[in-house]
Amino acid sequence: MTSSPTPSAPLAGALLDPIQSPLAFLRHLYDEAVQRALPLHNTAAHLPAPPDPAKGRTLVLGAGKAGGAMAQAVEALWPADAPLSGLVVTRYGHTPPRPAGLPERIDVVEAAHPVPDASGLQAAERILELTKGLTADDLVLCLISGGGSALLTLPAEGISLQDKQDINRQLLASGANIAEMNCVRKHLSRIKGGRLAAACSPARVVTLTISDVPGDDPSIIASGPTVADASTCADALAILQRYAIAVSPKVEQALRSGAWETPKPGSPMFDGHRVHMIATPQQSLEAAAAAARGMGLNAFILSDEMEGESREVAKVHAALARAAAKGAGPFVKPCVILSGGETTVTIKPQLAGTPRGRGGRAGEFCMGLAQALQGQPGVWALAADTDGIDGVEDNAGAQVTPDTLARARALGHKVEEHLQRNDAYGYFDALGDLVITGPTHTNVNDFRAMLVL
Repeated sequence: MTSSPTPSAPLAGALLDPIQSPLAFLRHLYDEAVQRALPLHNTAAHLPAPPDPAKGRTLVLGAGKAGGAMAQAVEALWPADAPLSGLVVTRYGHTPPRPAGLPERIDVVEAAHPVPDASGLQAAERILELTKGLTADDLVLCLISGGGSALLTLPAEGISLQDKQDINRQLLASGANIAEMNCVRKHLSRIKGGRLAAACSPARVVTLTISDVPGDDPSIIASGPTVADASTCADALAILQRYAIAVSPKVEQALRSGAWETPKPGSPMFDGHRVHMIATPQQSLEAAAAAARGMGLNAFILSDEMEGESREVAKVHAALARAAAKGAGPFVKPCVILSGGETTVTIKPQLAGTPRGRGGRAGEFCMGLAQALQGQPGVWALAADTDGIDGVEDNAGAQVTPDTLARARALGHKVEEHLQRNDAYGYFDALGDLVITGPTHTNVNDFRAMLVL
């Protein structure tokens, strides 16, 4: 946890004054967090020197929700006279507009997330094809960001894309955390879990990555296609069994026998490889905290590694906010309380005759927070995914005000019912309290901010 004394600087203008416009102020903090994680701001310091063009070439490969923006950053920063080519896959609609005059040297294709599709399969096949013929004089620059696990899909021998899609859907609904899901994904893949690095041998590999996982472990981000994997087939099988994920006998037998094992730490295939973390959740939280302090507020960062069920994490946040609002606890108001990480949502069985809910973990957090706050005066909140998409909807998240529950009840919406069917989208859409940003072209995972006045 980090904090600072309340600065003496005056508050910002009326549009961002936390007292006059608390929701606009919280959106400003979110925007500051996203800005800190944009690839163009973070790439230059980590780019290697190009190889001697008389001997080698530079191949760019990558996957993730930030893939398009990362590719454009490399194109803008790479020497104009140095050869550059490659292929990056990103989510549908997440390729940023190309700046005027920027030559296109890296192909960017789009595919589905969070459930993989044929476009992601084709992109992964093309990426592996591009690695053929690489030499020790070549450089492979890998651009990896969150979402790459679904976008870079290449099923293990003997299983189909449909098999992978079914397993992914089950994992997404199970409540498994990101490390558990990606452990399974690595072991059902021919390209993740270090296998892309193996395909690039004997070329030198430099990976630039944007973290979207608690702890910033590069072997978990996008299931670590260029990073050694310490997990095992047995670990993956145990996770499938823990969450009652149905798989075919072939998948179970392959995992049980270790036939789909991944390259491990210490393997010589990773010698000389480098991984650079160019943006992290903690850096974005610190940017938001600095913005809050600049406006005259205390700012506290709980953690960038929050995990657990969204609605349960919300209860803890609500308790801290209530205490601060009442002048108790460690947080002195006026203040902002920030957190990041990746929570989970376990999809509840649907009651007969009720519509299926819509929404993601940020919206579910906000419903749980509103329920736990019970209209606490002086507390506002915003929770959103930093990629601009909460789950599979068109919103980044939602916002909570002291009168959220009252306004919803007046419209006939009960938070308990919406929680039962995981329908955060319907709940906050009715209130006009969805946070809609569109794709941000980066991804450092959950952003949560509570303002206590």
